[in-house]
Amino acid sequence: MPAFAYLCKEAKGPFGGFILSNMNKLFLFDAMALIYRAHFAFSKTPRINSKGLNTGAVLGFTNTLLKIVQEEKPSHLGVAFDTPEPTFRHTQFTEYKAHRLEQPEEITLAIPYIYRMVAAFNIPALARPGYEADDLIGTIAKKAAQTGDFQTFMLTPDKDYAQLVEENIFLYKPDFMGDGYSVWGIPEVLNKFGLQNVMQVVDLLGLQGDAVDNIPGIPGIGPKTAVKLLQEYGSVENILAHSHQLKGKLRERVEENREKALLSKQLARIDIEVPIDFEPEALRLVPFDREQVRALFDELEFRTLARKLLGEDTPAASPPASKKSRPGQGDLFAPAPSAPESLPSPEIPAPLSKPKDTLANTLHHYYCIDTPELRQKLVQHLQNQPEFCLDTETDHLDAHLARLVGIAFATHPYEAYYVPFPENQTEAQALIEELRPVLENPAITKIGQNLKYDVLVLKNYQLALQGPLFDTMLAHYLIEPDQRHNLDLLAENYLHYSPQSIEELIGKKGAKQGNMRDVPVAEVVEYAGEDADLTLQLKHQLARQLHQLSPSGDLEKVFYTLETPLIPVLAEMEHTGISLDRNVLLEISRELEQDILMLEQNIYEKAGEKIQHWLAQTTGRYFI
Repeated sequence: MPAFAYLCKEAKGPFGGFILSNMNKLFLFDAMALIYRAHFAFSKTPRINSKGLNTGAVLGFTNTLLKIVQEEKPSHLGVAFDTPEPTFRHTQFTEYKAHRLEQPEEITLAIPYIYRMVAAFNIPALARPGYEADDLIGTIAKKAAQTGDFQTFMLTPDKDYAQLVEENIFLYKPDFMGDGYSVWGIPEVLNKFGLQNVMQVVDLLGLQGDAVDNIPGIPGIGPKTAVKLLQEYGSVENILAHSHQLKGKLRERVEENREKALLSKQLARIDIEVPIDFEPEALRLVPFDREQVRALFDELEFRTLARKLLGEDTPAASPPASKKSRPGQGDLFAPAPSAPESLPSPEIPAPLSKPKDTLANTLHHYYCIDTPELRQKLVQHLQNQPEFCLDTETDHLDAHLARLVGIAFATHPYEAYYVPFPENQTEAQALIEELRPVLENPAITKIGQNLKYDVLVLKNYQLALQGPLFDTMLAHYLIEPDQRHNLDLLAENYLHYSPQSIEELIGKKGAKQGNMRDVPVAEVVEYAGEDADLTLQLKHQLARQLHQLSPSGDLEKVFYTLETPLIPVLAEMEHTGISLDRNVLLEISRELEQDILMLEQNIYEKAGEKIQHWLAQTTGRYFI
């Protein structure tokens, strides 16, 4: 029978401890968050069908839908969408989400297909003008919980949903690596944020703000300070009522931004009173429309999904002459397919009139990998990649003296993982041993900006970075030898992106400048993650430029066979150095001194006088 139940007959879900036998299991999908995640998961190797349509977002969303149905066996399911109409939040604060980038065209084209896909699977699409998906999900989740018959799982990568969690409402959050999920109940939310109750998530956002949605918060108050204040005072309102008890700059910031804090809390609160009914029967999972699904799979050329779900193939289509077909139909979080055989050759983007992208207005996911379990998972993830970017953060500019503060890794655009290092060098060496298998894996390409520095720093820990290398600084030197090659300039010119300045973290150059060891880890995560993310994106841009500017292959040959192989050679030379005999050098110095004196005397004799005084008057200094 063509029903979802058929998919699930042998599936086993991980929630034996959560789900009670007499309760229904409702899944609510945050469509736009999942669509964006799917789009970026396939951004490195887009899934282009024979009509030239990028189907990555639709494929990723469909895979996620089928995975949840197969593994978690929900009894009820709904998909919530945002609408283009402004919400009450835009009315309260005109700058709400004002820094959001324009929606990528690929996503705009994908949304109608995802509506059609949801309809073909007989799943309700939930949308109300003037409300966001989180408001719809929050309202339905709360109403379902009130019946006592449902456990609700909100499927989204957005941690703001944590404010809705209660006894029978869970945040079902996609892992940042692999194809797993994390389930946040009340204990997980409190442990994650360091709060005393779930509703304080809204207060936390009110204090620290939300850069993605352009919710201002109180300037200068980060997560740690916000949590400390909430632990002591409980809520934004109570903090404001007792602001006279605060000291110094903190008191000044709180009292100057009272209205901003209250507005931010209001903007961050998910509306659970949307005028929408909870209709269990409308959300009940039923057999899908086989003909509609087949027609969509045919149109989108999802042949592998057709075989798995329908037991049949979609008609094969010839790829367009300008694009190569991509093998396989992978899961949303599966390792990315190999790069296409031929690369497009876009020009360097022309200067745009809109403001440059920044960390504050760009949707990104940078994670702190600070436990043995997470590090093990990261290593496993990196081992499955054909390439990854790394960026070392250290406490000194001189690579020979530098000690690791952390290493950032990136495998996909807008996502990065930061591993902080302890100051104790014995503990730091032990952490290096955890990462050694992947850093010394000769089959994986390592990407970096000024990789020689990273190679030298790692040599301080007896680790030799192995595998093919791609240095973005070196690539740009070959492309534009007369320009500067620092990361900030490359990001602005190629990505229309303005990176965070190092001086924002450690101060301006001079005696009072600190180093990365002095910066809170949460801030380094963002800074280092951004560096690794941008370098990864630049690699793909610069590789195409090398290919475009080298029709005969000469420039690429110089880069890959001459310049790049010299990176470890030069690093080894600098690391090893040369032996010097001080006594021999002193003897040579004395001999040179005598030779110089003899030359001076010959010059004086031919000039007829000493010229020391004339040189002093002309240049303002004596040379002899």
